[in-house]
Amino acid sequence: MMARTKRVRRGYSAGEWGRNRVRVFPDPKTGLYQIEWRENGRRLSRSLKHRDWKRAKRQADEAAAGFAAHRPNGRKDAEPEPLTLERLFEIYGEEVTPTKGEHTRQHDRTTMEMFLRFFGRDRDPATLSQRDWDRFIRARREGRVGPSGRPVSDRTVEYDLKLLIAIFNWAAKSRDERGRLLLDRNPLRGLRTPREKNPTRVVLAEDEYQALLGVSHRVDWRFHVALVLAHETGHRIGAIRKLRWRDIDLDAGVVRWRAEHEKTGYEHTTPVTAEALAALAEARGRNAEGGAPVLPAPRNPSVCVASARLRSWWAKAQKLAGLEPKRGRGWHSLRRKFATDLMDQPLKVLCDLGGWKTAKTVLRCYQQADEGQLRKALDNRRRGALPK
Repeated sequence: MMARTKRVRRGYSAGEWGRNRVRVFPDPKTGLYQIEWRENGRRLSRSLKHRDWKRAKRQADEAAAGFAAHRPNGRKDAEPEPLTLERLFEIYGEEVTPTKGEHTRQHDRTTMEMFLRFFGRDRDPATLSQRDWDRFIRARREGRVGPSGRPVSDRTVEYDLKLLIAIFNWAAKSRDERGRLLLDRNPLRGLRTPREKNPTRVVLAEDEYQALLGVSHRVDWRFHVALVLAHETGHRIGAIRKLRWRDIDLDAGVVRWRAEHEKTGYEHTTPVTAEALAALAEARGRNAEGGAPVLPAPRNPSVCVASARLRSWWAKAQKLAGLEPKRGRGWHSLRRKFATDLMDQPLKVLCDLGGWKTAKTVLRCYQQADEGQLRKALDNRRRGALPK
């Protein structure tokens, strides 16, 4: 009997920000609902001691109504609490972050917590300036801030700061329940993010792929299938690991890539090669139910294999194949190999096959010509007639 998956609810909010806002959400450890509110600027919470979703929502509505009916000093409208960085992140985390993909949601949560520790939870977002920006960049580069505690590249710093800019841009266009903008303007607008001058974009070599392929079955049949699909389709491993059999048509030889599993949110269908079909046929013989994952987790066939396990399998395969570990040589290097192998194809065709929305990304980040391709281009160029 397959294990049942649990439906996780992210929470419910009632009332108005700065007035009578109340939130209920499940405790990640116990599953019991918690209720959270603010009192004199402090955030308070307690357990509701049950797991009834409808009851929790009703209690949130009742609590919000109770707070609204007992405003201090009998005033018709209590003065709203000042917007802090923590409150702004809470609003964004409730309203925008849940619309993103799984990996991006995790990055949002981790990065917002890092910003709160660095800038201060009670910091007025409108007071952030160039000095704060530069101070964060230096600290992040040196590893004095961040979950790992280690120095990071400019590319990572840029990724973090882009989230902060996105939050402030959103706040400058979003209004509260009384029609007031959360932020009058983005105080960080126009500041330059650090750019990595020579980012590491490794393309997996053909001999490296063949070496990994040769040991893939010794690692796990799922690793073999994932390796072949990544090489033959050019898609991200995140989209590949989330494929389910309802997305596969073996007779027609096509795969549907769902928008919710694509980083770009671009849903599309592509034909696949005979090698990919053979790998899919092998997987079909092991887990063939329509709604089941193509690559099931080893201990729970009803859920997709975890990305962490795929990374550990890659490291194991490299060791078995005798390949020295190389920074940047991972699952994404197969996507770059796909783009480079098909360099002689029209960019529109390549984008449609690999799921790229724009050719600009392919040219800037994925295709890398080697010396052999450059010489071939020179040998095949069309020369004009020699003058008489």
